[in-house]
Amino acid sequence: MISFKTKIDNSNLNINDEFKSLIPNLAEEELKLLEESILKDGCTDPIITWNNYIIDGHNRYAICSKHDINFHVMEANDLQDELEVKMWIIKRQFGRRNLTTFQKSELALCYEKVESERAKKRQLRKPIEKSVSPDLGQQNCEERGKSLELAARKAGVGEETVRKVKKILDSENDELKEKVRENKVSIDKAFRQIRKEERQEQLKATKFPEGKYRVIYADPPWRYGDERPLNHGGAEEHYPTMSLTELCDMPVRDIAEDNAVLFLWTTSPLLEDSFKVINSWGFKYKTSFIWDKVKHNMGHYNSVRHELLLVATKGSCVPDNAKLFDSVQVIERTDKHSEKPEEFRGIVDTLYKHGNKLELFARKQVKGWFVYGNQI
Repeated sequence: MISFKTKIDNSNLNINDEFKSLIPNLAEEELKLLEESILKDGCTDPIITWNNYIIDGHNRYAICSKHDINFHVMEANDLQDELEVKMWIIKRQFGRRNLTTFQKSELALCYEKVESERAKKRQLRKPIEKSVSPDLGQQNCEERGKSLELAARKAGVGEETVRKVKKILDSENDELKEKVRENKVSIDKAFRQIRKEERQEQLKATKFPEGKYRVIYADPPWRYGDERPLNHGGAEEHYPTMSLTELCDMPVRDIAEDNAVLFLWTTSPLLEDSFKVINSWGFKYKTSFIWDKVKHNMGHYNSVRHELLLVATKGSCVPDNAKLFDSVQVIERTDKHSEKPEEFRGIVDTLYKHGNKLELFARKQVKGWFVYGNQI
């Protein structure tokens, strides 16, 4: 329980920028209504201070100073240090009903940060243990995760939403941050934009393969364009996607041998676009494999249980092996989004035994293959 000492004052109070930054700004209309109320009825709510620093009532103080209006000051006597003051401010803001989801998420992140600093301070007060647990790092990580979960719950927002807001705040796109803060851009849309910018930077840092390749195996990060909300299974939830133009502009044509083969993964909604990519890369469509994934997957017109592996060639590149594989491969899918069965790579390796092999958009290193992808 915090005790207060009250007095009437119109003297100068101190402003601590860190304390003030923990308090979400009022909207322009809210600030205008507050000023009108104070001019009409006076400053009815006290300004709360700690060591003569304002910890609640910055807007009231500014309005009263502007119009030379007296105000009450309540001093918080029992707050021990700045960390305790910060936590008091944050918890008080949690009670505001006019906060946006973004503002609540910012408060949750501030709560998590302050609680982490307080935990470290408490730890320093304890006697130093003679031995340190080898799992201490993991325990600290788990504690931070629980702290963020608690902060999100106190702020009244989802933990995943808070993580997205942290991603936005950590970015260097200040213009986008302000648009989200002003509710002009949704958190989900801004999060997608940040991930897209990250992918572009990753691609710049990832050198495109040199040399020539006879076999090219690709699972492009197709963009579906349906703008589904995140956490509803869309591709954007799992990895940054690429537009059709971006895919077509990739210099695959330059690294393919005169006689080469392309194995390209696609899905039914993007089948038409797939041929544009094939042609842009200098290949001609020949045939396809169908992956029957067994498990149901919701679609717009049917239960989508399959994906397509299109086969295209440049020049003459018939298989080295005469073995014929069934065009329909029944392999139950895993729960990992977009993961393709290694059995299909086995088919490629069996059909084409010779020449350099390249996997585009690879997620891991594979023996006998060159790989390119920003997830490696």
